[in-house]
Order: sequence, then structure tokens, then C-alpha cells
Amino acid sequence: MTSPLEQKKIRITGPSVVTANRTWDGAVIYRTAQQGWSAELSNAAIVRTSDDARALLAESVADDVGAVGAYIAPVEVKDGKIEPGNLANKSGRKASPSAFRFRRKVFHHVRL
Repeated sequence: MTSPLEQKKIRITGPSVVTANRTWDGAVIYRTAQQGWSAELSNAAIVRTSDDARALLAESVADDVGAVGAYIAPVEVKDGKIEPGNLANKSGRKASPSAFRFRRKVFHHVRL
């Protein structure tokens, strides 16, 4: 499996965030502008360029204690509110085994 940092080209076509799964319970979390994590999408740092997305992703991947499986996800900003921009995030499911499979995450090394 290719690491997100090994991807040579990161293309984003609109507002995006970095999302991952929290290591201790698998909950979906989002990278914040304060270099932390939040379970609330409204607290996520929004990037709009490939360079900004690459920098936020690199910072997120380096924080492998708090989160695993970081990746860039599209969002939509409507009336000042951030909404998921893809089907996986619109499902609203958090920390369920089927959500893990759907997102193709592998948590065999995380002990709950």
C-alpha cells in the first residue's frame, strides 16, 4: 500500500480537509489549524491548494500517536458550514466495523 506521503501528485479541486481515525477508539477525526485533532468537522482546517494539502497531510501523518490512516478528503462549504464532499464521509457513521472496511482502513495493529 502506498503511503500518502509517497504520492507524487496531490490534486485537489476545491476545499479539502485531512481526516483520520483516532487510535484508541477508531472514531473519525479531522486535523485542526491548531495542529490538533477534533471529532467535529466544523473544527477542521480547510485547505484549498495542493501545497497546503500536502503540508497538512505530512503534519498529520507525523502524529501517528493520536491518529492513523490520515488522508485528504473533499468538503463543501455551504452557508459557512462545512459538509462532507464524498459519500464515505456523508454516511455519518463513526467507529463501526463496516465504516472501517468501507474506508479500506486496516487496524490490525491497534489493540482496543
